[in-house]
Amino acid sequence: MTPQELKNSILQLAIQGKLVEQRPEEGTAEELYQQIQAKKQRLVKGGKLKREKPLPEIAEDEVPFEIPGNWKWVHLFEIGHTQTGNTPSKSHPEYIGEDIPFITPGDIFCGCISYNNQALSNLGKTVARTCNSNSILQVCIGGSIGKAAVTNQEVAFNQQINSISPIYCNSQYIYSVIISHYFTAKMKKVAGGTATPIINRGLWDKLLIPLPPLAEQKRIVAKIEELLPYIDRYEQAWSRLEAFNKRFPSDMQKSLLQMAIQGTLVEQKPEEGTAEDLYQQIQVEKRRLVKEGKIKKEKPLPEIAEDEVPFEIPESWKWCRWGDLSNTIQYGYNASAQISGRIKMVRISDIQDGNVQWDMVPFCDIDEEEIPIYLLQKDDILFARTGGTVGKSYLVKDVPEESIYAGYLIRTRYSENLCPEYMKAFMESQLYWTQLRNGTIATAQPNCNGKTLAKMVLPLPPLAEQKRIVAKLEKLLPLCERLK
Repeated sequence: MTPQELKNSILQLAIQGKLVEQRPEEGTAEELYQQIQAKKQRLVKGGKLKREKPLPEIAEDEVPFEIPGNWKWVHLFEIGHTQTGNTPSKSHPEYIGEDIPFITPGDIFCGCISYNNQALSNLGKTVARTCNSNSILQVCIGGSIGKAAVTNQEVAFNQQINSISPIYCNSQYIYSVIISHYFTAKMKKVAGGTATPIINRGLWDKLLIPLPPLAEQKRIVAKIEELLPYIDRYEQAWSRLEAFNKRFPSDMQKSLLQMAIQGTLVEQKPEEGTAEDLYQQIQVEKRRLVKEGKIKKEKPLPEIAEDEVPFEIPESWKWCRWGDLSNTIQYGYNASAQISGRIKMVRISDIQDGNVQWDMVPFCDIDEEEIPIYLLQKDDILFARTGGTVGKSYLVKDVPEESIYAGYLIRTRYSENLCPEYMKAFMESQLYWTQLRNGTIATAQPNCNGKTLAKMVLPLPPLAEQKRIVAKLEKLLPLCERLK
């Protein structure tokens, strides 16, 4: 149950006569109603109120729910003086002053009124509509229809607000009724489902409210005020829980990836060898490819300094630089997107939610001899090097059509002695993103280059363990997605 649902439930209990007990010695709502009508008649005779047309008796099928026998269903206007506000003409600057606050819907928030935004002069007051302290203001138009507050001083108010000044009734009880889900839902229903719902005073006046004896009204208000601190505490706890629930899937995902690259997600097995052995195999392979002219010889990367190592890893693992493990780190091809052409060209915008939208990928023109340089292959990793998606990566799992990749992407290709899914998991980890941020050039269009990627340190497990880590992640990470 949300805090608002809890508040709604308490208010509904209050206006149904179920929040406090009924006491015979407190009289009946009928007796109170007659007193109110007698007072209204005196005000009419004294010229302080206009005579109202009597409404027909409330029919049984109009009653929305049962109330105690000593209560009474009444129309809203029957228990007080109601008005719709107005706005004095802005062509008369003399109407503006500091003598009486002028309230608009924006001044009513969370049951409170801000009295300091606008005010009228005494002359402006004479052409405005005003109500006394303990009157209730309720917005009657627009998206904030239904919000209300009790004023603690005399105010003027604009035409988007209705007011009721209760007679012989507790203002806080009437306020509780008109902010209840029952009443506000009825308001909105009567107002209609237009783009700007509006309920005029004639319709507002006729809405039904449950009337208890005055003494019971006061006890209901006291009970609500007693419960409010508990509701507030519940709201705080609920908000913390909601925030935790929203964070939990993401936090769990980050934790799993951290465990994966820290060597705590699966156990180590001595028979699987060491990352040092694997690293040496990769270096032998790279030297062979250089000798065969299949990849370029690169400048050696600096040794990993002690202060670059962010956490401990198992003894069978090894800290490496991405550039020492990759065969190539290659920028994409710059060309204009075309409806047709020699070959398809994958762009950053074509990669959505970890997948290439192949039906959206455009074509481009490229010289035939350049195609092999940029041709995409299975298990390549594409890396966004600029813009709002800088650092995002994509593991190529299939290439249904012969394709190259665009200039704002970097392709990294590495030894077959590495598990591509493990490399991709590293590129989802906090360690990767921290290094990326440290190496990103902060401009209007943030960008990161191949040198930053090459220098990144990553923890390398033996190949068999990489595969077991990936298998475990493939079981657990979908659970985080389902939690989202």
